[in-house]
Amino acid sequence: MFFRASTVAVLAAFASSVLAAPAPSKVEKRQGEVVGLGQEPSPTYTGRAYGNLELIASLLTAPLQLDRVALLRDEDFVFDFRNPPGNIQVATGNAGRVVVANRKTFPALIGTGSGMAMGFLGPCGFNTPHTHPRATELNVPVVGSLNTTMILENGVRLVNNIVGTFQLVPFPQGAIHQEFNPDCGETIFVAAFNNEDFGTSQTADNFFRLANDVVAASVGGNIVIDGRDVDQFRDMIPRNVAIGVEECLAKCGLAKR
Repeated sequence: MFFRASTVAVLAAFASSVLAAPAPSKVEKRQGEVVGLGQEPSPTYTGRAYGNLELIASLLTAPLQLDRVALLRDEDFVFDFRNPPGNIQVATGNAGRVVVANRKTFPALIGTGSGMAMGFLGPCGFNTPHTHPRATELNVPVVGSLNTTMILENGVRLVNNIVGTFQLVPFPQGAIHQEFNPDCGETIFVAAFNNEDFGTSQTADNFFRLANDVVAASVGGNIVIDGRDVDQFRDMIPRNVAIGVEECLAKCGLAKR
């Protein structure tokens, strides 16, 4: 890039005036912004846009990105995974939760073709096998590690990995996969999706919603679903997951139910 001599002189004068000016004590406050330089509390985002069907409909039908942005406030472009608006946790249990940002929970994603989730798994926490019907997942642990298992489709071998902090594992669209925290501390993972409405289908939960005779025929006979009888159907659980669960429970001093 080239500048004329007169342009350089103007830029030099401007830089000198900026460097000579005293540093501001505060950033000018606007609605939803941080008002200090780390000296005042972070803003509280009200989640006005969350679940607002009228706003979502307007965003979906807006002809241009310019029109979509005009419908949103500055703070509508921020999503807080630790303290999300509304009741949007999914796969919530005693061992953790997964929080999703999709076009309903975070309407600013409309038009981006993207979504995201964050998982917070406690010691030995297990995000049970599931699929995403409309997106591929890119999963990265940012705290701790994950034991992951994936089955792409019939006839394809089981893929298993121990994924460390800041390592990436992909789960293609429709693949059955699970994440397990093999450690005694919290594991946090970030999952990106190439769809604003990626969806989640917990495999076992939905399988056992089928009629009893269909379930029985599928598993080759009657089966008792009770944690106290886990050893009776241990062979139905992937070996690496079963071993990992046992080792983690022993390491963390957690008793089987």
